[in-house]
Amino acid sequence: MYIIKNAWKSITRSKGRNVLIGIIVAVIAISSCIGLSIRNAAKKAEEQGLESLSITATISFDRQSLMKGAENGAASNFREQMKNIESLSVDDMKVYAESEYVDKFTYTISSSIDASGDLEPVDTTDSTDTDSASSGSQPANNNRPSMPGKGGFGGMGTQGDFTIIGYSSYDAMNDFNDGVSKITDGSMFDEGTSELVCIINNELALYNDLSVGDTITLANPNAEEETYAFKVVGIYETTASETSMSGGMGGFSTSTDPANQIYVSYETLKAVTEKSASVATTSTDENTGRESTTALRSQETGLYYLKDVDALEKFEADCRKMGLSDNYQVISNDVTSYEQSLVPLKNLSTFATYFLVVVLVIGAVILIVLNIFNIRERKYEVGVMTAIGMKKGKVAAQFVTELFTVTIISMIVGATVGAVCSSPIANKLLEAQINSQQTQSEQRMENFGKPDGMQGMPPGENGSADKGGGKGGMFAQFGGQVANYVGEINAATDLAVVAQLLGIGILLTILSSCVAVVFILRYEPLKILANRS
Repeated sequence: MYIIKNAWKSITRSKGRNVLIGIIVAVIAISSCIGLSIRNAAKKAEEQGLESLSITATISFDRQSLMKGAENGAASNFREQMKNIESLSVDDMKVYAESEYVDKFTYTISSSIDASGDLEPVDTTDSTDTDSASSGSQPANNNRPSMPGKGGFGGMGTQGDFTIIGYSSYDAMNDFNDGVSKITDGSMFDEGTSELVCIINNELALYNDLSVGDTITLANPNAEEETYAFKVVGIYETTASETSMSGGMGGFSTSTDPANQIYVSYETLKAVTEKSASVATTSTDENTGRESTTALRSQETGLYYLKDVDALEKFEADCRKMGLSDNYQVISNDVTSYEQSLVPLKNLSTFATYFLVVVLVIGAVILIVLNIFNIRERKYEVGVMTAIGMKKGKVAAQFVTELFTVTIISMIVGATVGAVCSSPIANKLLEAQINSQQTQSEQRMENFGKPDGMQGMPPGENGSADKGGGKGGMFAQFGGQVANYVGEINAATDLAVVAQLLGIGILLTILSSCVAVVFILRYEPLKILANRS
């Protein structure tokens, strides 16, 4: 008790010195509070975002594996292997959907198809040949590239005017579930129907003066005489852009334009492709020996909805056990996209960590220096106390108590100020990081001759959307992919931060007081009194 009373008297007696130490400690506390709050908020936002993230996965052919296997072989063998690439059938995909890590499985079938008769696709290109927008029997269609493959990625045959997509269920229609698209007239086709009914974009309907109940005729781009009549049962509108849907190759063909997307049931399009295959003719190129068919090309894609992020690797392992070949890979773009959205937040967290370390190092050095001068100034006081019989350990304990008291009071004041300032400062710094990332993205797009780096942004005020425990802020586009940055975090000072601040205060007290203890233990009271000037 005597030590505490004596320490308090010493503190009140030397107000100027202790106020200076208190200000330094308070500044350290404010800086540490802000830095720790940012780091904890960033960590929570990332963890909460991953927990709430809806993970989807697809199974696709692993071309990289095929390339590595063919590195030592002839190029002709690699070309032959590429020709024989086949995507998994829906029946195959359903086998892997039985995995315990899959919550839901949906699938689609898509094809490229031409207009026929008076129907014309919406064409926003700057082509001077206005007739090229219409297909029918136009020869321009024959000049569109035919992509190689055998039902695999890109194996769509001659590129047509429209992209027709068949959905297994309403759950598979993500644009409608997410609010990107919605029915404005008529109704959606029935799930599982095999009737030739479809829904079309409102732009396409306006462009061709179509309404619900009308019939449109579509043709096989590989055989124009092969046509199919679809009844329009609904008209939809969409806010999706051509850039986001075509991977940045807007204008490559009218089929990449969202206005030219025609939606049907999976069973409907599957029946059409099967009928096309039954009436198809085949031919062999005399020069290359390559066999081609007029059948309508299609691509089937399955989407697996997984339980959580950790289930991704487990699902792939499960697929291997079920017999999935090493030529196929399980991939998910959700985690990659989410990690891109966290780039500014992670940069801010890293900056906060470095800032915290610098503040603590500089603060500790300043406090140690101040304590050295403090002990030297109070050298005679130490000599008197030890000369009258006070043990050096108790003298050192008094000095430690003084410093600890000043540190704790200053820490409380600093933590209070830091708690008030942490959230606004954190979000201002995060906004600066986002702006920096956007500037880099826009500069990158300009380097490729595309100054409008934000084309294809999802709708909304600044692209706002909730994500990752904070509010989704601004968007930036990387190639054909759009990243929704986490634009706001809750950097409130919680008990974890308070505990860490307390630990910092104790650590600073120990470090700086160790100097006082060393000096006090070295002092000889008689020499101090004898040498006093």
